[in-house]
Amino acid sequence: MVKDLTEGPSKRVLWQFTIPMFVSVIFQQLYNIADSIIAGRFAGEDALAAVGASYPVTMIFMAIAVGSNIGCSVVISNLFGAKKYKEMKTAVYTTLVTAFVLSVVLTAAGLLGTGGLMAVIRTPENIFADGALYLGIYIGGFTFLFLYNVATGIFSALGDSRTPLYFLIASSIGNILLDYIFVAVCGWGVAGVAWATFAAQGIACVLALLTMKKRLDGVKTEGGSMLFSWEMLRRIGQIAVPSILQQSFVSVGNIFIQGLVNSYGSSVIAGYSAAVKLNTFAITSFTTLGNGISNFAAQNLGAGKGGRVREGFRAGIQMTVMVVAVFFVAFFLFREGMVRLFMGGESKMALSTGMVFLGIVSPFYLVISVKLLADGVLRGAGAMRQFMASTFTDLVLRVVLAFVLSGVFGSVGIWLSWPVGWCVAAVMSVVFYRRLKL
Repeated sequence: MVKDLTEGPSKRVLWQFTIPMFVSVIFQQLYNIADSIIAGRFAGEDALAAVGASYPVTMIFMAIAVGSNIGCSVVISNLFGAKKYKEMKTAVYTTLVTAFVLSVVLTAAGLLGTGGLMAVIRTPENIFADGALYLGIYIGGFTFLFLYNVATGIFSALGDSRTPLYFLIASSIGNILLDYIFVAVCGWGVAGVAWATFAAQGIACVLALLTMKKRLDGVKTEGGSMLFSWEMLRRIGQIAVPSILQQSFVSVGNIFIQGLVNSYGSSVIAGYSAAVKLNTFAITSFTTLGNGISNFAAQNLGAGKGGRVREGFRAGIQMTVMVVAVFFVAFFLFREGMVRLFMGGESKMALSTGMVFLGIVSPFYLVISVKLLADGVLRGAGAMRQFMASTFTDLVLRVVLAFVLSGVFGSVGIWLSWPVGWCVAAVMSVVFYRRLKL
């Protein structure tokens, strides 16, 4: 089902479109969290630390997939809103061809550099082998991950946020079951966690591509569409490349931070790994709301209805406040219980580290969520310079302050850098949004 986001009450249309996207990300993050919970409870603290130590590296690959998702989604949304269906199909096919070729190249490069990447982030010797093993299997399945993320971006661009939800529910349940079987029953340890993700993502990718083909066949056009267009790739690249760079630089920044965290030993790594997975759950949820705004803005701007964009932003703020409240209560008031989900008989240091991290960052969730909503409008309007400026400011501040403050406050100084970067960048994004001529 494709849906026109340019008709009907803005608030109702946006909420109906975004809520399935939000539920989708909940399931996606649940199976990411399940990886760490099952690793920590059934394979021990070192296994949890190994999965966590490789996490920032995996996020570089995820950043490329997510950036491509954003780029193709904005262009396809704009063409769909303008009812240029032939060009829209060309954009879809060009995206898929490019994504496949790029994913194969990156997979080869990643597999060759696995050990070097783990060394760069100063992974402790006692978890190095398991971390490298997990990372190698994860990278081996990157083509599935890449194509699946691009497919979800295309579905969203066509106003269909429910189909990705169905795939994610199925793959999440499958991933969690396979995690338990491979780790708790078969005793495969870290490798079992990685293979469970590989299998679940692969099945979801194939089903998503088959469904997309059927959906596109139902969109009638006069004449055939091109399977690849350099001009269309250029248009997509104008949005996708800055988005990929933004996502990638954030991931590179996280690698620097992970290297700093790794210097404090496996107990701190384990606690940080648990807490950052929970934090990523929250941030990804806010980002998804921003992506919904981005598609809404792109379709309406393509249709020449800029006034609806500001209505959508206000509706997004209302939705965000409710989501933030849930995460704040869970991660601030009940942070000990949340971190203990990942722990078996681990050290008090691991538990304390996770609790302190969540206690510092969760009160600022409303700030970062407003920034991400404003960023969604900026992307949908094609204002990529402004979008990148605020995001890079956040990144640079967090990385620099992490090193500076850790010299004074130890590992706690690393966590203190998060709120500072968020607050400064949020002010910038909101100012850029208010200056847009919609």
